[in-house]
Amino acid sequence: MTESIVAEPAITQGLRYDPTTIALHWVTAVLVVLLWIIGQTVDFPPTPALRVDYRSLHIVFGATLGIILLARLAWRLTRRDVPPPIDQGLLLVIARLTHWGLYVLLVVAVGLGIGTTWTRGDSLFGLFSIPAFDPGNRALMRQIHSWHALAANTVLIVAGLHAAAALFHHFVMRDATLRRMLPWQLR
Repeated sequence: MTESIVAEPAITQGLRYDPTTIALHWVTAVLVVLLWIIGQTVDFPPTPALRVDYRSLHIVFGATLGIILLARLAWRLTRRDVPPPIDQGLLLVIARLTHWGLYVLLVVAVGLGIGTTWTRGDSLFGLFSIPAFDPGNRALMRQIHSWHALAANTVLIVAGLHAAAALFHHFVMRDATLRRMLPWQLR
């Protein structure tokens, strides 16, 4: 006899994540996408003043991501009531490595963003200046900026794979992996 695969509600497959975890997850995701888009288009504004403001947005959103990341790590490391994993075996190992890999990549990208701003020097919305660490060292500034760009691109790729895995769980495996992290309940 064949069994049909019927998706059970998230509540029966190991509770949804708490609202704080869900909010921190989605704020992180939105900030990563916004930061990547701004980073790719930072030279598009037609005037120097608009470029300063646009780059300032990138810096402020990056600092916000750093704060959210610290809050998220503190929250994750202090929580004992997390839902049990749905995956087992190799899938569980891959999921855990991916999650912790994303945390490491985010820390690296934010750290290199701080390094980029510090080596380049900058103006935040024309209100105050961030002095350059070594104003004449253009090679250092370019190197740190290229590492920042590489880290940001890697974050986006790994996050995309993470999202694809969640969709695979939802549509192919028909389990609650995606549903328990969504801010709304899917049936």
